[in-house]
Amino acid sequence: MYTIGQISEIFNLPVSTLRYYDREGLFPHMERKSGIRKFSETEVETLRVIECLKASGLGIKDIKQFMEWTTMGSATYAQRRQLFETRKAAVEEEIRQLQKTLDMLRYKCWYYETAIKDGNEDRINEMLPDRLPPEIQKWYKNGHA
Repeated sequence: MYTIGQISEIFNLPVSTLRYYDREGLFPHMERKSGIRKFSETEVETLRVIECLKASGLGIKDIKQFMEWTTMGSATYAQRRQLFETRKAAVEEEIRQLQKTLDMLRYKCWYYETAIKDGNEDRINEMLPDRLPPEIQKWYKNGHA
């Protein structure tokens, strides 16, 4: 069992956030002793899921709905799975967009490093759009897609 302070440190979350989650019903099975919250491994795992769903862009209202589904048993497995499938797709799309951004940044770093070495952009412009070095070409294509 963990105290709220220990959980706060483990997850790097303010105690006020943990209290808010509790008030919102996100820890439906949390034990209390003399009014003090006691976090078991169940709440630790629940918090991992909450933080994952938050990081994926899901709001507290929808996370609360998910937690309600978990108390309904196996009848909501399909709904829960669909929620995770939807969040997975959203995160995969975000990763694709971030990869495109990263590739453009890599290309532009190479571009200006080369321009600085050469003192101009002439050689680079002669290579555009399809005669760049292979790795740079990959970044260029993805960054401009």
